Amino acid sequence: MPRYERDYRPISLALTSIAGDRAVRMRHAADVLWRHLRDEGVSWAGFYLISENDAGESEMVLGPSRDKPACTPIGMHGACGQSFLKKRSLVIADIHTLGAGYVACDPRDLAELVIPMFGEGSKPWGVLDLDSFDRDAFGEHDARELKRIMEVAGISWPSPYLEPLYL
Repeated sequence: MPRYERDYRPISLALTSIAGDRAVRMRHAADVLWRHLRDEGVSWAGFYLISENDAGESEMVLGPSRDKPACTPIGMHGACGQSFLKKRSLVIADIHTLGAGYVACDPRDLAELVIPMFGEGSKPWGVLDLDSFDRDAFGEHDARELKRIMEVAGISWPSPYLEPLYL
């Protein structure tokens, strides 16, 4: 059972009228998410985008984020890469359960929520990633609401809702 029962209405209202391209919308979303969630168990919020390195391998590179430095690029073995590849949200109650599958940007983080972002034709282009210093910080309510908000804000195209994977 998640520790927090967050009210996403203020975030939804703040992001429904964003103008600009996807990059502008992501920057605004990172700021709004941080402003509304930093006191509700979120230690970091941001986007990772799919990219190809010089060797032709896929990796995730940091997009707009708040409020501390983050690792970039990161491999596809981590939570962000796995959410992207599986096209499913991941709710990670305790990051220690991931073992080698965890990319530790901040050793204080204990929980994570990753939501894939989709473009036209349900093709994923990146993920929304939230971290927490608290175990059990996220749940299905968070995954469902943030997916919906990203779609309403025009950051992610609508896609069928699939129950998140719990790790």
